[in-house]
Amino acid sequence: MIDELTTHAPIARDTAQQTNVAPFERGGVSPGVKNAEHEGRMVEATGPHYASVTALLPIMGVVLVAFLVIGLALPVLPLHVHQDLGLSTFVVGLVTGSQFLASLISRVWSGHYSDKRGAKRAVVVGLLTAVVAGLVYLLSLRFVGTPWLSAIILSCGRALLGGAESFIITGAVSWGLALVGPKNAGRVIAWVGMSMFAALAFGAPVGTTLYGIGGFAAVAVATILFDLAEGADPPHCGFSG
Repeated sequence: MIDELTTHAPIARDTAQQTNVAPFERGGVSPGVKNAEHEGRMVEATGPHYASVTALLPIMGVVLVAFLVIGLALPVLPLHVHQDLGLSTFVVGLVTGSQFLASLISRVWSGHYSDKRGAKRAVVVGLLTAVVAGLVYLLSLRFVGTPWLSAIILSCGRALLGGAESFIITGAVSWGLALVGPKNAGRVIAWVGMSMFAALAFGAPVGTTLYGIGGFAAVAVATILFDLAEGADPPHCGFSG
């Protein structure tokens, strides 16, 4: 019995030693190394994400300003057309809808322009077109005594703003894709879209405040100044096209 225990003891010790050493001798990886590798992969995975968002920030700023201007007029147009001009709610709908009809029609053209002439240039064209829309807003106020004529001129300004919207958003998305690559297309659409809807959300209360202070003229002046400031000095990131 003692001989059997003596014979099997070295075997048991050898087996225990092999069990403890085997992971390293067989090319295994310790838990600490595995954690380090896992953390490294996490950094590699999250690093490009933050880099892509940082690269998009200037473009998001342009979209924020541009759509803030669009949001300014949305809540005050019914007040101006119905109360200041004394026109029906049907005319309010026509004036408001003229922007979105123009935006629909100009979408294809803005995409073609962005592809041929450059995304950044498309954004700048959109911003400068929005400045002209603000000037047309002001022009419409000179004919308040002739409500129908004022509404028609105002509708032209809204249509110009709709075309500007197409150029800005199409150019911004294309610009973002050129900066961070097509593999981040989802992020580009998500972050640019976030800027757009944030601007519309903030634009409504700002627009009603401006209207309360200076009427529709204050909204028109804000439209001109915001877009002019952004269009005169667009962000210089990525490429010059």
